[in-house]
Amino acid sequence: MKRKEQLDQLKEMNADELKEQADALKESLFRLKFRKALGVGEVVNDIRREKKTLARVYTLLNDKKADVPATSGATETAEAEA
Repeated sequence: MKRKEQLDQLKEMNADELKEQADALKESLFRLKFRKALGVGEVVNDIRREKKTLARVYTLLNDKKADVPATSGATETAEAEA
């Protein structure tokens, strides 16, 4: 899957789906590292790809978390000034 398509697909997910995706990627990464330690095949590129995808998922999760408090924080600030 191309990076752009993957990023669009990840952006459409909600926070719960992104958490599930992160868990799946962590498990996949563990299995790839295990295969690398056993010397089964060339998995270095796969490990690199999974790590980058996991970083993208975490970035999107943090963005979604930042959006929610930012809007509620602005409301609280406006109410406090009034």
